[in-house]
Amino acid sequence: MTAAGRGDGVAFTFVHAADLHLDSPFAGLSKAPQAVRDRLRESTFAALRGLCGLVRQERPDFVVIAGDLFDAADRSLRAQLRLQRALADIVSAGCGVFVVHGNHDPESGRRAKLDWPEGVHAFGSSDVECRPAYNRQGELVAHVYGISYATAAVADNLALRFNVREGAPFHLALLHANVDGDSKHDNYAPCKLEELSAAGFDYWALGHVHDRRVLREYPHVVYPGNTQGRSVKETGPKGAYVVSVSDSGRVEMKFRELADVLWRETAVSIEGIGTEQELKQRLLEAAENLQADAAGRPVVARFRLEGRGPLHEKLLQPSVAEEWLEELREWLGSPEETEGWVWPDSVVIRTGGAWSLETAADDEGFLGELLRIGQAASNDEALSRTLLEEAADSLMTQPRLREWLRKKTHEERSAWIRQAMELSASYLREGEADGA
Repeated sequence: MTAAGRGDGVAFTFVHAADLHLDSPFAGLSKAPQAVRDRLRESTFAALRGLCGLVRQERPDFVVIAGDLFDAADRSLRAQLRLQRALADIVSAGCGVFVVHGNHDPESGRRAKLDWPEGVHAFGSSDVECRPAYNRQGELVAHVYGISYATAAVADNLALRFNVREGAPFHLALLHANVDGDSKHDNYAPCKLEELSAAGFDYWALGHVHDRRVLREYPHVVYPGNTQGRSVKETGPKGAYVVSVSDSGRVEMKFRELADVLWRETAVSIEGIGTEQELKQRLLEAAENLQADAAGRPVVARFRLEGRGPLHEKLLQPSVAEEWLEELREWLGSPEETEGWVWPDSVVIRTGGAWSLETAADDEGFLGELLRIGQAASNDEALSRTLLEEAADSLMTQPRLREWLRKKTHEERSAWIRQAMELSASYLREGEADGA
């Protein structure tokens, strides 16, 4: 029976955070202004300060952090010192802390000889430990269980090692893991949702997946996501959960944003317009909307051009996306001179011609057959992988490139295939028109 069905507990509150990735390097921003690079480099630490502020505001009884506190196994000294200071601040606010280490910061990594502040417990990697958690009045409110990664790549199902120990009204398991094999994340400590649900715990405080997800309630199985997005692939709210548990075991969760810099992807449609001037206006409006929604926080954004229209043919020209990106950066001004800036990270073309791929695929000729093959591959994960590997056969001899290609998700492969279909159809139709 879950805690929601018991009446012998004591009400308490805890904060569930994960994946701080302190001192993340934010690679790939060499062309960004210094102000952007500096703000991003400090953003993971700013989110950590936000976590400390959240603790002082909400006054929880304890905090759990589910792995990847640091971005690298060989933690930077700066990251270690700042974490030590932040944890001391949390403890001084009358709050205990429980942490596990994940694949980015395993126990095998190099670290300075620094002491954890008193009141912080870091779970070891040899076996699952069980520790008591108390509220601010000194009453036992839960058992907290956890295990850290010994090395970066853990293939074992660590969840199977967790066993409930009687003696507490609530049981909270702290684990860095990939539940049900999410293909977007490395499959470390793989486990199944049904295993977690049947293990007898009231709350699984997970880390590793950077998207905020509640996989189940009663028992709760929860990913809070990371506290600061690190690339345009990590959009959406970033922060931590404040979890309140009633004396009967009822769980109430409130998400609190902590990110200092927002990563966003915004769609800009070319439908209904026919000139570059109109597209420029839509790009600027999209940037203004991003700035308004950010409420003063800086934004790094990808602008995704989509929809169908006559501008599509012009957008297919070589380097046109890079030209739009450079000009957009000029129009928006320098981040050094602007508060709450928007920095365009990229412009990507996902547009189509005024005609429909689906309609063109009905043709009996070569174009129709080509598009039918592309449509089938874009809808089938195995087929999309095979098609990409065949198309890139000459490149697969390069180990690093081969590994990079094989890590691409089905969604990324599908987008490439559709873009290739659009490009092929445009050129073939253009050739037909010229021949006519």
